[in-house]
Amino acid sequence: MNSLVLIVEDEPAIAENIRYALTTEGFETLWETGGMGVMTILDESPVDLIVLDIGLPDVNGMELCKTIRKTRTVPIIFLTARSEEVDRIVGLEIGADDYMVKPFSPRELAARVKAVLRRTGAAITPDTDVKSKAESGNAAFRVDDARLKISYFSQPLDLSRYEYRMLSLFIARPGQIFSRDRLMERVWDEPGMSMDRTVDVHIKNIRAKLKKIRPDLDPIQTHRGIGYSLKETL
Repeated sequence: MNSLVLIVEDEPAIAENIRYALTTEGFETLWETGGMGVMTILDESPVDLIVLDIGLPDVNGMELCKTIRKTRTVPIIFLTARSEEVDRIVGLEIGADDYMVKPFSPRELAARVKAVLRRTGAAITPDTDVKSKAESGNAAFRVDDARLKISYFSQPLDLSRYEYRMLSLFIARPGQIFSRDRLMERVWDEPGMSMDRTVDVHIKNIRAKLKKIRPDLDPIQTHRGIGYSLKETL
């Protein structure tokens, strides 16, 4: 899967510009307007880098960075309207990996995201990430990311675009529970345009295609009221 960037920014226009620049470069993105839910997101999602606004309405971005650094090494790029050298130094000293002052070029930010991921070694290589986890646990699956194909017990699956994306996500993160909202956000091009039952319908279709190959197995687990996950071993 592509690297996932969490954008923590309360100004919608700025956040949308950042999202557009990052998705154009092949990144996946999540957007939060405040800092209170960031730790929960980090518990639930495989975030590879955080773009963090210091001037959030609910928490101070520097204090949030300190909290994150107590338990995690995920790279962080600060955004701020303040340009004083002392602010940049303090930000870097408490654990930020880079620092950008508003107004800034979203394209430059995307370039810095790439540079930080290369420097920290946090970038995810799609093929190796999926293959290593599939081979270590769910060896029943093989993902050919170059051809957008998935095999199940050596049998190729005839998957739609969104079925392929969803199953690839499960294979890359065996055992992780994904809520319907999170699946829509990670898989669909326009998640806001999709209906609540869309995820359930695609899960049903994937299950049917898997059962044609192995009727005795159901690799996808339903967690009622929470979401779905792929069994870690078969």
